Amino acid sequence: MFFVKGVKTTRVTQQRVIYKRLWGNELKDKKRTETALKAGEDRAILLGLGMVFSSVMMYFVICITMVRAYADSVLTDETTCTVLNSTLTKDVNCSYNCGSDCWRSSKYPCLQVYVSLNATGRIGLLSHNEEMLDISSECFYVPKCQKDHSALRVMIQNISEHLKMQQQVTCYHDSSEHQGSILLNRLYGGSTVFHSLFWPSCMLSGGTLIILMVKLTQYLSILCEQIGKAPK
Repeated sequence: MFFVKGVKTTRVTQQRVIYKRLWGNELKDKKRTETALKAGEDRAILLGLGMVFSSVMMYFVICITMVRAYADSVLTDETTCTVLNSTLTKDVNCSYNCGSDCWRSSKYPCLQVYVSLNATGRIGLLSHNEEMLDISSECFYVPKCQKDHSALRVMIQNISEHLKMQQQVTCYHDSSEHQGSILLNRLYGGSTVFHSLFWPSCMLSGGTLIILMVKLTQYLSILCEQIGKAPK
């Protein structure tokens, strides 16, 4: 009788040991899973914050460059211009870099292009874009200075011949005539600004969505755990 009772006690003890081991392994696996999930959530939040911060910096750079130049520009009215005259006038001196602390002089021909606005009939000098207008209000295009002066002349002549062949070109001007200059191209038009702001907006939306999804997952996990612990 004592022997049978001892055998039963041993079996119960063994079952308890096995149960404790299984329960301990289950707790360890649960803790490992929770740790892995917590690390993944932290990485996802860091990724979302990084995307949001990068998009904000891109917005800042774009706004102080493109958007500001687009807002300050008055040469925004689009119309059609007729090329009246395209000639090479005087040579303009320039300097190019030939090495460390080395600068040499060269020159390029100044191309003057006179156009007539078809809408108003006003005649003015045509500039390639805002950058060229800031460099020189007289020359249509200012090339990068280089040693070979003849190559610069050939390039400017080709531009002049191309404009003469076109005759009718799309141009931009100031309708209030506060500024008499006329542009052939705009550096920062509406489509350029839109495409520049599109990708930062996508990055900002993606980063915000990642953070919201992680927070929603954490909230649902806590809610499920509270429901599971609630007395039935």
